[in-house]
Amino acid sequence: MTYYAGEYDVAVIGAGHAGIEAALAAARLGCRTAIFTINMDAVGNCPCNPSIGGTAKGHLVRELDALGGEMGKTADACFLQSRMLNRGKGPAVHSLRAQIDRRRYSEVMKHKLELQDNLELRQAEITDIQPAENGGYLLTTQMLAQYHCRSVVVATGTYLGGRIYVGEVSYESGPDGMFPATKLALSLKAKLALSLKALGLPLRRFKTGTPARILRRSIDFTDLEVQKGDVPPQPFSYETESLGDNKVDCHISWTNDRTKQIILDNIHRSPLYAGRIEGVGPRYCPSFEDKVMRFADKPRHQLFIEPCGENTEEMYMQGMSSSLPEEVQLQFYRTIKGLEHCVMMRPAYAIEYDCVDPTAMNAALEFKDFPNLYGAGQFNGSSGYEEAAAQGFVAGVNAALKVQGREPFILTRANSYIGTLVDDLVTKGANEPYRMMTSRSEYRLILRQDNADERLTPLGHQLGLISEERYQKFLRKQELKKTELQRLKFTTLSPSDELNALLVSRETSPVSTGVRLIDLLKRPQLDYACLAPFDTTRPAYEPNLFEQVEIEIKYEGYIQKQIKQVEQMKKLEKKLLPTDYDYRQLNGLRLEAQEKLNKIKPLNIGQASRISGVSPADISVLLIWLAANKGN
Repeated sequence: MTYYAGEYDVAVIGAGHAGIEAALAAARLGCRTAIFTINMDAVGNCPCNPSIGGTAKGHLVRELDALGGEMGKTADACFLQSRMLNRGKGPAVHSLRAQIDRRRYSEVMKHKLELQDNLELRQAEITDIQPAENGGYLLTTQMLAQYHCRSVVVATGTYLGGRIYVGEVSYESGPDGMFPATKLALSLKAKLALSLKALGLPLRRFKTGTPARILRRSIDFTDLEVQKGDVPPQPFSYETESLGDNKVDCHISWTNDRTKQIILDNIHRSPLYAGRIEGVGPRYCPSFEDKVMRFADKPRHQLFIEPCGENTEEMYMQGMSSSLPEEVQLQFYRTIKGLEHCVMMRPAYAIEYDCVDPTAMNAALEFKDFPNLYGAGQFNGSSGYEEAAAQGFVAGVNAALKVQGREPFILTRANSYIGTLVDDLVTKGANEPYRMMTSRSEYRLILRQDNADERLTPLGHQLGLISEERYQKFLRKQELKKTELQRLKFTTLSPSDELNALLVSRETSPVSTGVRLIDLLKRPQLDYACLAPFDTTRPAYEPNLFEQVEIEIKYEGYIQKQIKQVEQMKKLEKKLLPTDYDYRQLNGLRLEAQEKLNKIKPLNIGQASRISGVSPADISVLLIWLAANKGN
């Protein structure tokens, strides 16, 4: 017999990376919020790699911080080593990645939830979600407590119907041996509650995995390549002034022919290849046995050995996830240099879980057929902590705004990677776990990690999630940036033997007359650092400001070209489409286009043009139809 336990403006189901950002955002916007988790010891858990950021993912964390999210600040507080990836390439793909202390990260995030006004952290398994007669939703826990919630964010991660696979062994479980959310996903057979399937949500089955954890003192680091952090390390958060020194090194090793042979000899024991796993796995983060089978011509694969924290001897084997039997895992790990006598503390495993078709949601991450119900993170078909946190923020903000009767908060492809992530999910869907990459953004030169604050901090301030003090600091930085650009335009260096020697050494032409600093910085061979001895009027600004100025000077032509592309896209997105029209009535559209348009219900021509299966010819039909019906 259920009992009424109270009500909330916003309820968040799940306290992983998506749930944390959703709950904090909703509470900070003034909504009475609850966040439910099966086990409070798993709040903010990092069940896979002990790191935050990475290629494109670092962009998401920076953007989240610029909007008022928490992941970046917490990663800075728990960092072990920080590196800017892709420095050998252009600035559009520079991405920050930090090794973190995973236990410390969980501890800090849990405490932030506990300290947050308007927020209650509760250990309870939600077993039922159903619409309430008076609006909103009724949530029922395993203990039969019932809560009325005006808005709900589902952020169940890999817990929803979770099942672990290690060789021939499989069992119901969440990550790291936690209980799975079985009743919420599969309770059609249970008497207590309806399931998400019964609610009418389009569920599907995905799969991911994680490598083994190896005892540090069983590893021989003598001949391994050392991977050190940047000096000085860069923080994620614009509010973090300094990280201090890197605390750990990472190491690199390689697999070999013996490793490969063990995989080939035992591939029939892989649940993936034996057909026991029905879920679709991540294309861009395959298991090691999948790498061996898909890239059979490669003689070896790289392995990154990373510490899980300062106060643990667990080492993470980046690049070696597996679902092979435990004894086979130990065999192939011991063929790798440095791991010949390794002790496996936790075996690698694959985990299968339920998620939803994200095309059932709109750009606010609200279900089209279930008002006030939102989804975020791996529940939406994505992979990764950073993708989850970004979606959690969007869903939590919009759940709160909906309760308050305010307009939804929609980020776009033109202003953020977060907007690109959400648009990809709700427009194109996810047939496999979605991973953010820089190549997914057509505007990546203007959506760089260094200028996330410039793009998004004003929006965070308008929402009420960026303090006035922080916003004024941001405005001062923008003024300093303008001042610096003016200084570069009007500061001229006289020719000298020393200056020309530098220019010749950098393989660029010497000067015979005075030259402006801005013209020197336009040369690809030169940068702020090498010009420092000659730039005697340079002010003592923070490095990030100089970085932004230099990029904008060097890539000015390309940036202007991309801005024009954005303006063209905005024109298409101003052409609004009705959300209640049956496209089967529109002659001239191909059958596939009719079906896809009816499923997605795009808000505008721009979004319609990005739907897979809607051709340029179909867009022309839509434009003609819109013009003919203008004013009707």
